[in-house]
Amino acid sequence: MLVITSPQNPRIKKLLELQEKSRTRRNDNMFVIEGPREIRLAIAGGYRIESLYFCPQLINTQEARDAIYEAGNAEQIELSLQVFEKVAYRKTTGGLLAVALMKEHGLHNLELSDNPLILVCEGVEKPGNLGALLRTADAAKLDALIICDPKADFYNPNVIRSSVGCVFTQPIAAATSEETIAWLRQHKIKIYATALTASVRYDTVDLSEPAALVMGTEATGLTNVWLRASDQNIIIPMRGVIDSMNVSAAAAVVVFEAARQRSFS
Repeated sequence: MLVITSPQNPRIKKLLELQEKSRTRRNDNMFVIEGPREIRLAIAGGYRIESLYFCPQLINTQEARDAIYEAGNAEQIELSLQVFEKVAYRKTTGGLLAVALMKEHGLHNLELSDNPLILVCEGVEKPGNLGALLRTADAAKLDALIICDPKADFYNPNVIRSSVGCVFTQPIAAATSEETIAWLRQHKIKIYATALTASVRYDTVDLSEPAALVMGTEATGLTNVWLRASDQNIIIPMRGVIDSMNVSAAAAVVVFEAARQRSFS
């Protein structure tokens, strides 16, 4: 078994590069996962673990030992405490890091139920928001979360952390707005766009049939391509002095109204 004790080791430099640079993740088609829970969720979600980095001094839970076992034939590399602390993005990683292969996230990979409920978000920039959206999608058991023209990649360490690993278990896709609209039309899914104009209250529309709930950015809202394609614009009434909510909070409000109308089934 390989043991690494120097932070200058080429493998350590590659780990840091995968964590810090989206371009490296894309070019190598690989990304880093921290922590036994997240690693186990990735394995359960069908991700292939290429290599597992561990620090013996920090392996002190059954979950961590289970993650090592479930990683199967992945290459195992031992790190000294000094090196592990250098590469760990978080302080509480249970002594485990993994390098995994990315999945393809095209619209054609999505599998829909008979009555799909989909959350679509345009131009999400902040990894924390994307992670929160993934948690909402998981909590409501949506058919899919589609990110249009994304500015944050799914495998950013902050997305993995803030989604608590839901990025590995939730059906997700990335596409342009035009591609997504065409796909929704093809599957006869109505488009409900959150907007300030020509809108009705979100809780007054029928969301019990196949529906896509579409959210824009806090700063600029949805682009015209979505406003033109919308079957019905909807709005969350604001009772304070500002006219918008954080996109992940707004998404949760509308998503769970749709879930309520479907009797949470």
